[in-house]
Amino acid sequence: MNHSFDIPEAKKIRLIINTDAMNEADDQFAIVHALLTPRFLIKGIIAAHFGTLRTTTSMQESYDEVVKVLDLMGLEKEVPLYKGAEKAMPDEQTPVLSEGAELIIREAHADDPRRLYVIFLGPITDLAAAYMKDPTIEDKLTVIWIGGGAWPNGESEFNLSNDIDAANVIYRSNIQLWQVPRNVYTTMRVSIAELAVRVKPYGKIGEYLYQQLVDFNMMSSHSLIWPKGEMWSLGDSPAVSLLLDEHEYGYTMKPAPFITKEMLYVHHQQERLIRVYDYVDPRFTLEDMYAKLQLYNQ
Repeated sequence: MNHSFDIPEAKKIRLIINTDAMNEADDQFAIVHALLTPRFLIKGIIAAHFGTLRTTTSMQESYDEVVKVLDLMGLEKEVPLYKGAEKAMPDEQTPVLSEGAELIIREAHADDPRRLYVIFLGPITDLAAAYMKDPTIEDKLTVIWIGGGAWPNGESEFNLSNDIDAANVIYRSNIQLWQVPRNVYTTMRVSIAELAVRVKPYGKIGEYLYQQLVDFNMMSSHSLIWPKGEMWSLGDSPAVSLLLDEHEYGYTMKPAPFITKEMLYVHHQQERLIRVYDYVDPRFTLEDMYAKLQLYNQ
């Protein structure tokens, strides 16, 4: 797509977006933010499942939601869309293969000097499948995952809950992994009033981003815990902003744990390290998204 400004070609990166877009209301903001970012050469979007708690067709629902977002932006013919796994791995030895996993393998081996990044806004089922089918990809990509509980103990967390086995597979691999855990991604707080002013006025996509969040907020009013009524966390958005600036003082390299079925971290080794974020700048993340949405609408 045409951007309102450009950057040097040498600064651009290849990007694949893996999204459980119909899970709730924040994936859509991260997808649009990524699409509006000149640094990203988007090689495809993969629709991800989000478990079976609310529906048995979650991957297809995510796929349909991405179709809607691309259509509103007039990008349905420009951005390839792929189907991911329909469900979680049944165990740590059995991958659930998909066309999304095939895309990851294909792009990892592409003859392109630009680094490949894959952002996961939900479970990492498709990454585990790609790695298990072709372990040689492990040094050819960098993964940013929005998921997992706070360190060091872990906790119940939605994205992780939808495929704990896949997370353990990736934690044992040598894939370069950046994890944004729950205590960090929830700091992307916005108010509905803020979104009404900073997002809703800016074109069809701005109006849709706002309205689908408001609709989900109203639909979820039976919950006493989440959402809280007048606010949301755009928790998937750090996956975009960390590829604009990796916040070199915002993370620590930590030994990858084993994750129990209760989603607790068991610290059992010291050699396999992953990057775990303890801070992502909300102002930078959200203001960049607002500015790009406004420039796009102009």
